Amino acid sequence: MLRKTMIGVACASIVLMSGCASVPMAPKEADAALKTFSAPTQDKAALYIYRNSFVGQALKKTVTLDGAVIGETANKVYFYKEIAPGEHTLATESEFSDNTLTFNAAAGKTYFAEQYIKMGVFVGGAGLRMVDDEAGKKAVSECSLAQQ
Repeated sequence: MLRKTMIGVACASIVLMSGCASVPMAPKEADAALKTFSAPTQDKAALYIYRNSFVGQALKKTVTLDGAVIGETANKVYFYKEIAPGEHTLATESEFSDNTLTFNAAAGKTYFAEQYIKMGVFVGGAGLRMVDDEAGKKAVSECSLAQQ
């Protein structure tokens, strides 16, 4: 009984100490404007990259687009980029290597990429997947714009 109590106290302490990760946030006006989901600039595509998951709240994970750092994610944040049409590669850090997602962007289209946290051996890793417009808009609406 004492052993179970000690394990419970240790687990609760870890959860309380870990807290939630935070990243620099963009102005609320920019966040509100992007949540109208307006069409991108002519001859560009829009890309929303978000993280909206309870799992791994204490972790910050870097996201890159075509080798350039966009920023670090935390729970309930998103980034927005207007990108040229063509092939692009999103990457995020994981426990042992980067996880990548390659996609083809078309001018005038909007894309939503979800970063999710997955269990690791020593620390949680991250993965990326594209989601449809409906799921992407709903998730981004629940997040706040991170500063790039």
